[in-house]
Amino acid sequence: MQNEILKLIRFSETPFDSLMQQRIHRVLIVCSEYDSFSLEEDGRIEEQIFNEYVSLNLRYPPRIMHADTAEQALRKMQKNYIDLVITMLNVGQKFDAFEFAKEIKRKYPGKPVVVLTPFSREVSLMLSHEDLSGIDYVFSWLGSADILLAIIKLLEDKMNVERDIKAGVQVILLVEDSIRYYSGYLTNMYKILLVQSKKFMKEGLNEHQQMRRMRGRPKIMMAKNYEEATEIYNKYKNNLLGIISDTKFPRHGKTDPDAGIRFLSKIKKDNRFLPLLLQSSNIENKKRAKELKVGFIHKYSENLALELKNFMNLYFAFGAFQFINPTTKEVIRKAINLKEVHDSIKEISEESFRYHISRNHISKWLYARALFPLADFFVGLREQDFSGGITEIRQFIYNNIANFRKSQSRGVIAEFDKYHFDDSIIFSRMGQGSLGGKARGLAFLDSLIKKYPELDKFPNTIVKIPKTVVLSTEIFDNFMEDNNLYPFALTNKSNQEILERFVVSKIRQETQDNLKMLLQVIKQPLAVRSSSVLEDSHYQPFAGVYSTYMIANSADSETNLNQLLIAIKSVYASVFYKETKAYMKATKNLIDEEKMGIVLQEVCGTTYENRFYPTFSGVIRSVNFYPIEDEKPEGGIVNVALGLGKHIVEGKRTLRFSPNHPKKILQLSSPDMALRETQKTFFALDLSPESFKASTDDSMNYKSYRIKQAEKDESIYDISSVYDFHDNVLKEGKIYEGKRIITFANILKHNSFPLADIVKDVMRICENAMNNPVEIEFAVNLNPENSPYNFFNLLQIRPIVENIIEDEIEFSDSDISNSILYSEKVLGHGVIKNIYDVIYVKPDKFDSLNNQTCVEIIERLNNQMVEEDKNYILIGPGRWGSSDPWLGIPVVWSQISAARLIVESGLENYQIEPSQGTHFFQNLTSFKVGYFTINPFKKDGFWDLDFLSEAEAVYEDHFVKHIRFNSELLIKIDSKRSKGIIIKPNDD
Repeated sequence: MQNEILKLIRFSETPFDSLMQQRIHRVLIVCSEYDSFSLEEDGRIEEQIFNEYVSLNLRYPPRIMHADTAEQALRKMQKNYIDLVITMLNVGQKFDAFEFAKEIKRKYPGKPVVVLTPFSREVSLMLSHEDLSGIDYVFSWLGSADILLAIIKLLEDKMNVERDIKAGVQVILLVEDSIRYYSGYLTNMYKILLVQSKKFMKEGLNEHQQMRRMRGRPKIMMAKNYEEATEIYNKYKNNLLGIISDTKFPRHGKTDPDAGIRFLSKIKKDNRFLPLLLQSSNIENKKRAKELKVGFIHKYSENLALELKNFMNLYFAFGAFQFINPTTKEVIRKAINLKEVHDSIKEISEESFRYHISRNHISKWLYARALFPLADFFVGLREQDFSGGITEIRQFIYNNIANFRKSQSRGVIAEFDKYHFDDSIIFSRMGQGSLGGKARGLAFLDSLIKKYPELDKFPNTIVKIPKTVVLSTEIFDNFMEDNNLYPFALTNKSNQEILERFVVSKIRQETQDNLKMLLQVIKQPLAVRSSSVLEDSHYQPFAGVYSTYMIANSADSETNLNQLLIAIKSVYASVFYKETKAYMKATKNLIDEEKMGIVLQEVCGTTYENRFYPTFSGVIRSVNFYPIEDEKPEGGIVNVALGLGKHIVEGKRTLRFSPNHPKKILQLSSPDMALRETQKTFFALDLSPESFKASTDDSMNYKSYRIKQAEKDESIYDISSVYDFHDNVLKEGKIYEGKRIITFANILKHNSFPLADIVKDVMRICENAMNNPVEIEFAVNLNPENSPYNFFNLLQIRPIVENIIEDEIEFSDSDISNSILYSEKVLGHGVIKNIYDVIYVKPDKFDSLNNQTCVEIIERLNNQMVEEDKNYILIGPGRWGSSDPWLGIPVVWSQISAARLIVESGLENYQIEPSQGTHFFQNLTSFKVGYFTINPFKKDGFWDLDFLSEAEAVYEDHFVKHIRFNSELLIKIDSKRSKGIIIKPNDD
């Protein structure tokens, strides 16, 4: 699928929010009580108009006010702002309607005044002798409130047309001087127009977008004579959808029985493809219309409204796009929306395609649906402008509809619709509840990609988020309630028991049907990630607390769906696992308040036999807590690794670099260090369907491979170097043979892929947008499946909570000499008080073979501290939280959640670098847990082991000792100087 993605053209955004800015909010109807009674015979006018607005999905129905006489109306206008005055002819004895209108114009220049009257020959004769200079329009009351909607919309169109056509809004011109007929025509035309708007609003991907699109509907302009019609045509001809014209109307001040023929003939010469409709009360004019090659409607037709509707739907492109056989004029295919037009472009015959493109039918159809940027792109396309002729122009249109649909979905949370979901929808949601923290972060990333075009500047590279569908918390709520799971889930059942109960529970059929369609569109592996309401919040990040599963999506449709359902239910179950409950308790949250959304995300990567993995994964942090040499804390830090990001999350060996100094990498400072400190294994997803099963282990279908396997897959040449044993040097290039080492040298030294530049832009944009340091996970696929593009996929964003630097932290040499422990590699800032306990792993008894035993002891001691509501200092060798037992003790956060300061100590035969790269580490920083690293054998910090050894133990065994002092231990951390101490207690 990825090799079909095209570099997105950034189509201009239609400013729908700026359209229809001027609206009629208050209407004053002036008429006698009798006329008012007549108007409201079928119900209150305001109610009728409101119902009409609701039925057409229109917002902002106007408020209707009433006055019995002209004098009363003028008094009301003094007290209230009125947008439109509609007056009947009988407005009292002091004024007639026409004097009243002139009085309004005198007092309120520009205020629209419309006369509404039941129509008759007598009324027509009277109007012909009146001074109508104060009247904007005269309308005939036809017994329905529809006429009021037409009046309001006609005036709103007139008020907004000058501004809105600049955005691409289209215009329909009606030329008619008969009050009776234009009253009927406008009522019907607006009904047709607004029903059409309801249809094209469905091109919007969610309710908000759909309602905004309504503002882009075509406008109607009306002319009553030849000169007005000509002026409107000349002014708006580049935005005209078509013209409907009477035959007989004034020209040069006199009634001309052929004015319509003359006018349409003139237009035909200027634009032979513009749809034109001639209407006449004389059936003989049908022949003249045929000679002119324009449409015709007989005014006395019993089906006048239906014929008008059919003409507008067909020729103004309001209905389905009808692909025609140009020889037989037979309709060979219909498309009701842009997706179906897109699908049809490649399917229709060359003759049909040429017929439509030569007449601008596609652009006209797009304009009628307010798809202005795409319509502008296609208007005026000519076959002769393409060297490849009709084949090339067809591909051009097909590709750019695809691009437009993708660009329209960028930054938008679409409502999942199984009937319209396809490859163009980037981010969509099922259900009406919350998205959850992780999904919200993804949607935010997508909006930033749309907002900042500089992310498009990298050659042959697309920065994007993967295709994502979110199951909202509503689906979680339904699942829990439908299966009555809360009473069981909130017990002390084991994780396995909870999982088994959840897996046999049912997800609603509607959701299952949606998931089936999802699997028909997405053919790559799927990540099923937690997205809880509490997850990735600023001060309580739940990073790594819940499960994340991956399914291969490589079997038959039934197996794929079954595995997806199991994965979803397994994530739901993880909300109630023992570790989650412990975490909830530590963070003072109530587990029954937690709501779980789920992110279903296309996995970035390439298939190699039965393995799937990206070229590399990475984590960006916009704060570097351990700046080396020229690095600055604000310059950020990046960890990258071959394969799936699990390698980084678990704290295994990665390549660390500063985006501002990508060529200076400590791990590569010598060949020996590169051999020792670089990545040795990587993770890939096992694509065999049987590798996935219901399990509390969410990584059961991940497989770890040696780097040699990636070399056989030919996936590492861009990110590896070869160690030359004879010369003791590293060499870059595919031509060299020897031991391959993951160095990213081609990328970071030779800029074969602009990783550092992308990272800097992404980091800057995201940090500024969040007003907070950030952590971003990403995955990169370089030229997958022979694609011309590289893909930089943003997978997740979360805030990093920096401890607020308040005051200078001072400690003297005497403080240092009176300390239990001193470090010059610290994280955190400030003074930590009320600590009396130290738990440490005895360095002289330490053996990595016994790490799991140490985990169990520390977890038990931590649980006791939680029960006692106390905090402690934890000291131990190697990396805390590493899943690799050879790097340190593999605790998870819930097992040390009461620790207020954590110290990693190196041993002479057990050297360590400071841990960065894990969910564990993120939790340490977010909960403001102090963090020290010491390597005493290198004179890099120290700790007074003798002092601790002599102290009385609360608990002690062969590996671990727990001490509780009578006086508090004072901890001081100076982040500016990267120094920290633990001062000895004042115990007697």
